[in-house]
Amino acid sequence: LGWMSWERFRCNVDCQADPRNCISEQLFFEMADRLAEDGWRELGYEYINIDDCWAAKQRDAAGQLVPDPKRFPSGIKALADYVHARGLKLGIYGDLGIFTCGGYPGTMLEYVKQDAQTFAAWDVDMLKLDGCYSSEEEQAKGYPEMARALNATGRPIVYSCSWPAYQGGLPPKVNYTILAEICNLWRNYDDIQDSWDSVLSIVDWFFTNQDVLQPAAGPGHWNDPDMLIIGNFGLSYEQSRSQMALWTVMAAPLLMSTDLRTISPSAKEILQNRLMIQINQDPLGIQGRRIVKEKSQIEVFLRPLSQSASALVFFSRRTDMPFHYTTSLAKLHFPEDAVYEVQDVFVGKIIGALKTADNFSVVINPSGVVMWYLRPMALPVQPWHVRQQAPG
Repeated sequence: LGWMSWERFRCNVDCQADPRNCISEQLFFEMADRLAEDGWRELGYEYINIDDCWAAKQRDAAGQLVPDPKRFPSGIKALADYVHARGLKLGIYGDLGIFTCGGYPGTMLEYVKQDAQTFAAWDVDMLKLDGCYSSEEEQAKGYPEMARALNATGRPIVYSCSWPAYQGGLPPKVNYTILAEICNLWRNYDDIQDSWDSVLSIVDWFFTNQDVLQPAAGPGHWNDPDMLIIGNFGLSYEQSRSQMALWTVMAAPLLMSTDLRTISPSAKEILQNRLMIQINQDPLGIQGRRIVKEKSQIEVFLRPLSQSASALVFFSRRTDMPFHYTTSLAKLHFPEDAVYEVQDVFVGKIIGALKTADNFSVVINPSGVVMWYLRPMALPVQPWHVRQQAPG
């Protein structure tokens, strides 16, 4: 969990014309203050991640990456110290190629060890390694090599790889077994943009390919559908709730990319939902699946959780009016003769006890969700989680 600069602030390096929103140490100091002071850190939002365009346009005489001296006059180590003093962690961005995607110095193969040592010396806690301006062969060598180089520094650094996104995200080109040994999280698919269409395209790709992607995820190795854009300009209130719920069901990293200095109370409330974060961070780390796709454009997603609990998301792709959707837990392949306590994740209130056989209805707003947290009150003799990890 944390915050990342890219989607909201991109590669804005014009600090003369736009000092408040340019990629500079000031932006990261201010975001660190917000994470520490506005209730984010206590909920687990601890990473503050620099994305592209932080570096000077040339390496120094010793071949080292250096931050832009005008925009980061104190240096990255001082920024890391500032972030750590607030109980937070600092992430940085690199690219396995001649240049980064934004045209700054990349990490070619001969620089992998040196750059890993530089990041460790700066006390960085996470590295996102992109793949612009590199070949398949360079990526196949470089991504595992960077993992070894980071480990060799002796500093624990979370490693986020963009490797599968550059290989189309699917087997046979992507071997998720090998990937899970090399990286802690990885981008499988396109960059998110500030639009509902972009969110839907990511959701479609992830759940269409869930049979391949779902088994690849688990504690220490996660699929990353990209940043949360809640609090920006492209999503309605309902769509914002939907992104949060669907990312949570996907066991996705929750990396916000929004202006925490001006975020609206409603967006903040969605992002700071305690029960949602608890579900997202469930220790089993099982990625959820889409289990129902109706002709009425209603979809149901299920994520198995620890202690035989579950999260259910009822999602409407409709654009007309609220839809009354009727089903039962039996139809969603829950075990027979079980009883669950149902809690509405957004409202927080406990709806009551529900038997597997009971029909129930939920009202789902257009492009919105209803999300439930189900705890078993009485289970059949054979625990469901032993029989099968995820129904459907």
